[in-house]
Amino acid sequence: MQRPDVSAFYDARTGSLQYVVADPATKKCAIIDPVLDFDEKSGSTATRNADAILDHVAANGLTVEWILDTHPHADHFSAAQYLKSRTGAPTAIGEHVRDVQTIWKEIYNWPDFACDGSQWDRLFADGETFRIGELDVRVMHSPGHTLASITYVVGDAAFIHDTLFMPDSGSARADFPGGSAARLWNSIEAILTLPDETRLFTGHDYQPGGREALWQSTVAEQKARNPHVHGKSAEDFIKLREARDRTLPMPKLILHALQVNIRGGRLPEAETDGRCYLKIPLDALPGSIW
Repeated sequence: MQRPDVSAFYDARTGSLQYVVADPATKKCAIIDPVLDFDEKSGSTATRNADAILDHVAANGLTVEWILDTHPHADHFSAAQYLKSRTGAPTAIGEHVRDVQTIWKEIYNWPDFACDGSQWDRLFADGETFRIGELDVRVMHSPGHTLASITYVVGDAAFIHDTLFMPDSGSARADFPGGSAARLWNSIEAILTLPDETRLFTGHDYQPGGREALWQSTVAEQKARNPHVHGKSAEDFIKLREARDRTLPMPKLILHALQVNIRGGRLPEAETDGRCYLKIPLDALPGSIW
C-alpha cells in the first residue's frame, strides 16, 4: 500500500489540524484544511498558519498540486484562496457543498449568491479518484457533521476531518444546520471499514485534560478505544451524540466563518473605504447555551 508523508500543523487558537500530504517519490503535495488567522476581538486577519505551511513546502522542496478542504468549517476561516494566490494550485471540496451553500444563503439573506460550487476549481463526488503525484486518492462522502463533509483516503492515510477525534475524545458534533447524528454514524462506520492499520488524521484536537495536541490514530485504535464507537450500536451513538450536542454552545466563529468558507475562503468584497465587512445575522441559530 502507498504510504504518503504527512506533516501536521496545529492551530491552538481553534484546535484545528492542517496537513501537508506529500508523495515521497515525486515531491508533489496537497494542503488539506488550511487556516486563515482571524481574531474576532479586533477583526484582524493574518496568514501565519498558511505561511508556516508554505515555509514547510519550500524547505522540503515540495510542489503544491492541490489545496483541499474537507468541508466548510464553522470554527475558522479557510486559507484556500490565499494559498492558491501563492502557489497557483487548484482548490477543491466535495460536491455537496452546494447543499451547504443553499442553507447558508438563506441564513445570510444573500438572494444573488451562486449555490453552484463555482467558488472552487473542482468539486469531488463520492468515490471519485485523483492523484497527488503518483499517490492515488479516493474521496468518501462523509456527511453528518455537515452535508458536504468528505474524507480523503491517500494510500494508508485517511483525512477524516470532523467525524472521529482522537480515541480519548469521541466524535464530532452533528447539530449544525444540515447536520445529522444518524448520518455521522454511517460515515464513521464506513471509515472504520478501512484496513485496521490505516492511519487516521483528525480535523481537531481540544487537548482533554490539558494533554499535548494529538491528531493521528489508526482504525484499530479507534475501534478498540473510542467510547463513542466501541461496543456501540447506531441507536446508542445517536442517543449519546444528540444528548451531548444539546449541551454545546455554537462555535464562537460560526457566523463569521461560514460566510467566508462557503465562498471558498474568499473574504467579502471591499467596500468604498477599502475595508471588508462581515455580516452577522441575529437570532439565526437556535439552541444558545446562556
